[in-house]
Amino acid sequence: MVRKMQELLLKLQNNERLNYDEGVKLWDLDLFSLGQIANKIRIKKHGKKVFFNVNRHINPSNLCADTCKFCAFSAHRKNENAYTMSFDEIMSIARDAINRGIKELHIVSAHNPFIKPNETFKIFKQIKKEFPHIHLKAMTAAEVDFMARKFKLSYENILDEMIENGVDSMPGGGAEIFDESTRDEICASKVSSENWLKIHSLWHARGRQSNATMLFGHIESKAMRIDHILRLRALQDESLARANGGYFNAFIPLVYQRDNNYLKNIAFLGSAEILSTIAISRILLDNIAHIKAYWATSTMNLAMVAQDFGADDMDGTIENESIQSAAGANSKHGQAKNDFIEMIQTSSFLPVERDSLYNELKVYNLC
Repeated sequence: MVRKMQELLLKLQNNERLNYDEGVKLWDLDLFSLGQIANKIRIKKHGKKVFFNVNRHINPSNLCADTCKFCAFSAHRKNENAYTMSFDEIMSIARDAINRGIKELHIVSAHNPFIKPNETFKIFKQIKKEFPHIHLKAMTAAEVDFMARKFKLSYENILDEMIENGVDSMPGGGAEIFDESTRDEICASKVSSENWLKIHSLWHARGRQSNATMLFGHIESKAMRIDHILRLRALQDESLARANGGYFNAFIPLVYQRDNNYLKNIAFLGSAEILSTIAISRILLDNIAHIKAYWATSTMNLAMVAQDFGADDMDGTIENESIQSAAGANSKHGQAKNDFIEMIQTSSFLPVERDSLYNELKVYNLC
């Protein structure tokens, strides 16, 4: 046992990749050791920089044909809280946010069977027509899969329409956890892990970038997290081999929020396990540049601590967050830009405002 751990540590010291069994073995290391290893990698890649962007989330509808047990955001037709925004409502929100200086619109919706593809694409097209400079991040792989099944379209056709109508990059939602037995329990009607990966591969093949996520802290095992991470690493290898500019630009471990859903008796993860998961992600994902500590699921304070455990990004201002806050996260009203800057500075890191593809827009001084 001791010898195997020594061999694992030697591989890490020599910057060698770990396989699945070795990845699982990382859980035997204490938090301090994991943090040291992950932070060394983080410093080598990004120094003391902590990235964030100025963005606005828009969720056009929460009316959903699927029933995921972990989801507190979605609603059904008879639910008094169900909503669907009109075209004019969405455009009004977009115009207001862009005129106040946001750099990215992040548009993710529930799987509403009454919204036709052309209605969705019309929104994207109008936003880019009025604001060609804005970065439009929209439609998860789960939304693409639902649209394909509902309206008998191919993935390729949908992705091409997204690009034609102005979508710049894809968010990473819908990945949840790749283990299919767990997906059968928590999100049986949603896109399969195989098809989630296929959709992102097709998107990357078109020279486009996307994010990747993992929902953890529900009924999955720690070994399943390793499997999930390594499957992302494998796809990233394939995408980078094309050398056409399409790949994952960030990995986002999402902490499960336990309120107002159908998963019962789930104990909330402690900070140590959350930080360990982030650190292991940084250690294993040698080919994904950025690890995001998404403050909306982990709190601002823990996301800041995570910058010492392998993360280098805090996400963005968001302005209006509906999905995580519906499940209990304190993220409904977003976060002020100055709060990001001040918190990063007082933690002795260097705040870097970025665009959606990690081009640096402004570097702020240390305190």
